[in-house]
Amino acid sequence: MKDCKFKKNEFVKIKETDENVTIIKSKYISNMKRYSYIVKEHPAIFYFEEELEKIQ
Repeated sequence: MKDCKFKKNEFVKIKETDENVTIIKSKYISNMKRYSYIVKEHPAIFYFEEELEKIQ
């Protein structure tokens, strides 16, 4: 299992919408072998690492 790319309270960007958001929770999905993230601005939606990017 690899480490998650983003940490709680980290400010990141949703690639598709170019919206800046704050990570509130991360969870490892073992059957998919990757992390999902929940953001404060859209708590009903989860995102995978490849959908988010660090803000420079």
